[in-house]
This record gives sequence, C-alpha cells and structure tokens, in this order.
Amino acid sequence: MIIGILKEVKTEENRVSMTPAGVEVMKQKGHTVLVEKDTGSGSGFEDHVYAEVGAEIIHTPQEIFKRSELIIRVKEPQPFEYELIKEDQIYFSFLHLAASEKLTHALIKRRSINIAYETIQRADGSLPLLTPMSEVAGPMAIQEGAKYLEMAQGGDGVLLGGVPGVDPGTVVIIGGGVVGINAAKMACGLGAKVYLLDRNLDRLRYLSDVVPSNCFLLMSSPATLRDLITRADVVVGAVLIPGAKAPKLVTQDMLKTMKKGAVLVDVSIDQGGCFETSRETTHSDPTYTIDGVVHYAVSNMPGAVPKTSTIALTNATLPYAVEIANKGWRRAMKENPEIKLGANVVKGKVTCKPVADAFGLEYTLIDSLL
Repeated sequence: MIIGILKEVKTEENRVSMTPAGVEVMKQKGHTVLVEKDTGSGSGFEDHVYAEVGAEIIHTPQEIFKRSELIIRVKEPQPFEYELIKEDQIYFSFLHLAASEKLTHALIKRRSINIAYETIQRADGSLPLLTPMSEVAGPMAIQEGAKYLEMAQGGDGVLLGGVPGVDPGTVVIIGGGVVGINAAKMACGLGAKVYLLDRNLDRLRYLSDVVPSNCFLLMSSPATLRDLITRADVVVGAVLIPGAKAPKLVTQDMLKTMKKGAVLVDVSIDQGGCFETSRETTHSDPTYTIDGVVHYAVSNMPGAVPKTSTIALTNATLPYAVEIANKGWRRAMKENPEIKLGANVVKGKVTCKPVADAFGLEYTLIDSLL
C-alpha cells in the first residue's frame, strides 16, 4: 500500500504521525511511504532521517493526497484540504467529528474511509490511541493551570503547592479517566489540595488505591461541582464520552460564583468542551477571561511538547496502521473489532452513532459496508 505522512497544518501543531522508526517498520512490511518535506522537523526528525530508512520525500501535500491510498496524520483535515481527499482514500487520524459538523459533511461528500484514533476501543472500554495523548495532556493541564494562576498572567496569584504556613491551592478535576488521573498525580506532586470527581463508583474505588493522600475522591454531581468550584483555584475539565460531544458541566451561571483569577483548563475542547463558556484557543493565544475567570482551551495541548508526544503516539498507532496497510480497511475491520469501532464516516455514510446523533444524521452500521 502507498502510505502518505502529511505535515500538520493546524495552528502550532508540531507533532508528526509517524517517526522514522515507524517508517522503517512499514518499509519492512513491503509498503511505500511518502513523507511530506519538513513534516518531522518540529519533533526533531529531519528529512534525511526519513530518507535513510526508505521514505520518499514529497514537496507538496497535493502530491501526497494524489498518490496515497492511506493518509496518516495527527489531526483532522483542514477546510482548504477537503477537496484533495479522494474517494475510497483512507484517512487515519484524530478526527473529533462530533465537534465539527462542517468536517463531517465534507467527509460524507468525499466518500473516503475515515478512521478516528479517538474511537478505536478495546473490549475493556479503554481507548488505546487516545491514552498516550491523555497521559501528556493531564500533566500539561496542571502546568498551564499553575502558570496562569500567576498574577502577571491574569490569575489570582496563588502558588498551587503553597509554602509552610500558607494553604496550598485547590484543584478540582472533573473526570477520573486517563487525563484526570495524570492531572491529579501532577497536582498532588506539587502539593495542591486536589478533588477528583467521577460518576463511576468502581472507578473511584480503583483510584483510591493509586492516588496520593492529598487527592480526595468524590462522586460527581451538579451539587458537588457547584460547591467545589467556589473554592477552586484551578478547574480541569477532563470528561470524555467516546466519539460524542462533551457535556457542558460548568455553566456560565456557575462561573459567576468562582474566585476572580481562578483558571479553567478545558482538556475536553477537542470534543466541544465541557465548560459552557469554552471556545477553542491556540498555543500562541491560549487564554481569555470571562467574569474574571481565566479560560485555557487549546485543542492540541500535546502539540506543545511534540518530541515527547510524537514518540508516544507512534508507539500506540503503529500496530493499527500496519494492520490497516497490510489487510486493507475492510479486512482489518472484519478481523479486528477495535479498528471497526474507529470507523466514523465510510463511503459517504456516518458509521459512528455519537457523530450521527450530534448532527441528526442517518446512522449506518459499519457491518453493512464490509
């Protein structure tokens, strides 16, 4: 199969979807790999390193789209690329379609095969391709929250860990998944007082065995959240419903009860955000303030640390990419139910129910297309 590795064009996205080590594996499997020029430079992988393991360096994205059967990328296609996608071309990346009606309709029109990293799911419910980026985003959420608590950044001037004789800051984390637990570990390590909320009692029981003693686990409810955010210095939104739009858990009315200079970090922004007042921001312009509360809602947080993120992501995605390339998308989905769950829009049909529900579109079982 001819595989295209596209340069990321989303604002300040420096990750790359495949390392040179991944390209070498693909070449050993007999595939042709096209890598767009300068694709890996932001992650520390220069063109000559890709060329040395057998990649063909391509100068334009147009040629990548034209020649490739399988496109592998970190982020979703951007509007100016929609017309470059070919019918039956496989596009394998983070898509987050439930948060983008325009992209969903564009992919329906192109009749391409769109497999989303974030909905590939194991039998135990875990999300293997989202996990490594969640492991990055969790600690980053605390780093950014601590930074924007600084008065010079618009925050209320609190040091999260406190000092002897002074109370530490309070962190509220909504969601006890991979982002939540990694954010909690980081915040606890700094010495903050941490509240971690989740709706799953079994998950809370598990977390009680692994989080530090300064992390307090609570069953999530609107009443609990209303109470805690009045005390919070940093609130991290880490809620995920696989493939679906994030629920709005912190309303604008609740915002008015928060401390002036408190910080909201919305890690769920890729799926539309879990704070009512969230809107997507960028690394170069990451925050805005509403009702005195600083909002941080960068949709590609791990892109700020691409050298870590790229290697972590390739470690997870490569086995699935190899299987799709070796077998083709139909056989790969028939033989691997995890890949089948990644099917979001296939040959003009919406095959992910949460995406169909988000926009009132007809849902088609992927089995009918296999």
